[in-house]
Amino acid sequence: MPNTLSSARASADVAIAVGEASGDWIGALAIDSLLKQHADWAIEGIAGPKLREVGVVALHQSEELSVRGYVEVLRHLPRLLRMRRGLMQRWAVTNRPRVLVGVDAPDFNLKLEQVVRAAGVPTVQVVCPSIWAWRRERIHTLKQACSHVLCIFPFEPTLLKAAGIPATYIGHPMAPLVPEHIDPRSYRCALGLDQTAEYVAILPGSRGSEVKYLGPVFIQTAVELLKHKPTLQFVTPLPPGSLLEEFKQFIPEPLKPHWTVVAGRSHECMAAANAVLLASGTATLEAMMFKKPMVIAYKMPWLSYQWMKNKGYLPYVGLPNILLNRFAVPEFIQDAANPRDLCKAVLFQLDDERNRQQLEQVFLGQHQALLQPSGDIAADVIERVMRT
Repeated sequence: MPNTLSSARASADVAIAVGEASGDWIGALAIDSLLKQHADWAIEGIAGPKLREVGVVALHQSEELSVRGYVEVLRHLPRLLRMRRGLMQRWAVTNRPRVLVGVDAPDFNLKLEQVVRAAGVPTVQVVCPSIWAWRRERIHTLKQACSHVLCIFPFEPTLLKAAGIPATYIGHPMAPLVPEHIDPRSYRCALGLDQTAEYVAILPGSRGSEVKYLGPVFIQTAVELLKHKPTLQFVTPLPPGSLLEEFKQFIPEPLKPHWTVVAGRSHECMAAANAVLLASGTATLEAMMFKKPMVIAYKMPWLSYQWMKNKGYLPYVGLPNILLNRFAVPEFIQDAANPRDLCKAVLFQLDDERNRQQLEQVFLGQHQALLQPSGDIAADVIERVMRT
């Protein structure tokens, strides 16, 4: 049953701020665990559908923060700054909660946490910003903003504690949802796919801007692949709605008999495939958990790329490679993400059986390392921090 803030209790026990769908999901695991122990607690904040479902009073919807790219965010900056100023006033001055939990969205949340913590409210950041990969200077802001950081990768707490930042590893919340051993046949059956065909799952991203930049390249890559493997099949999951319909229109008529476009169900599509071609992002971690050979690509607006390319500290962007600290799977960024080179890399992932077996073993090990009761660990730490 949803919580409400009565006039007798204007301040929440817990304030929470989440950005994208993944943050909403992670936050909901922690809040659901908290409310099982403290059903009378009032919780408010920026909430997505999962947080609203478990009982969070939504001052704003998390979809309002879903803005991609440093250039693209400029159009929305005045609105985002007004939203943040309003939350700062509420949570630092007029309706101070017992703890503020920020989930991911560091560009929005760290400044919010910094101001609220300075007002005497303890703060917990769920999902450590990738300071180990780029923008390392944010570690100073992190130290000022956060009473505690909850990390989803096992190497992060050591790095943070060395900088004097309390941190706890909670595992990756998605890891328990993926079977350790995958049977593609059952997923193909669920999707109505051919049991005997060879499939490449093609995931150009879940946002319109991602599909705009990668979709045409991935379609041309499919054209090249069919020159080498005329019976190859493709499956693409996309959010239901206009984006899915637009992508269907991109597919040339000769390719349509080879291509299945699915509304949602990205995990099933990856599990059903022999290999995956996908945009850099969280989906690469998911493909790793499904133990799939993959090729990672990314394109973005030229100006955004010029700003970002000199901010990195690691030679890779894909999460499987970051976790393994080596190029276990190939990556192609900006101009390197061209149909000819992507085709060559996908063919290798499809045809080299020794490579496939090696990837399955190392990906299984990483999957097992990510298995933790994330929501319960996060709830325990949040409660401990709010009582200190």
